[in-house]
Amino acid sequence: MNTEGPLLETLTRRLAECPAEFLAEPRLGKSGQVHVAAVVSDLLTSLGGPPLSKDEAVLFQRTDAKKHRNHYSVVLIACWLLHDAWFRERGQFAETARQLLFTGLDELAGLIRAPQLVSDPDRREEFSRLCLSALNLRPAGETAAQALDRLTTLNTAERQRVIAAARAAEARAQEIREAMAGKAAEEAADKWSRE
Repeated sequence: MNTEGPLLETLTRRLAECPAEFLAEPRLGKSGQVHVAAVVSDLLTSLGGPPLSKDEAVLFQRTDAKKHRNHYSVVLIACWLLHDAWFRERGQFAETARQLLFTGLDELAGLIRAPQLVSDPDRREEFSRLCLSALNLRPAGETAAQALDRLTTLNTAERQRVIAAARAAEARAQEIREAMAGKAAEEAADKWSRE
């Protein structure tokens, strides 16, 4: 997040205006409408990089709908976001965008349904910030510390980790309380039997 990027409001508005074509069902086998590999390849070339190779395209042509539908939908929305003129005019984000689209969206796609990334204001901001961060950018007008703090605050994956850690800590505390209560009862029984 060392380099200043576009205004955050521009990106969140772009997500809110995501066209139906990018929200359509991704092609999985013989079902679906949008060929994700083609969209990704077009984006990469518009960002100044080479198109997908045949081996890379296979990553976006899997047929397991249950496993890949939401992930591919998230990738399509990211393609729409990154096709903004701000990124295209600079012609330097193809490689970082490639990394983001290949592996950088896996965790988020496992936690959030793709339509929320365009319909929910907090998810739009989170997604915009996540994409900027993956490109080593921060929103215009923010320091790196501010951008990181806000991304951490909104980060769904981080929130899930905190919730899981809190649940584990509470379960452990409950085990300790039960063990202490059992020990106290045992000591009371020993004391009573001695008297």
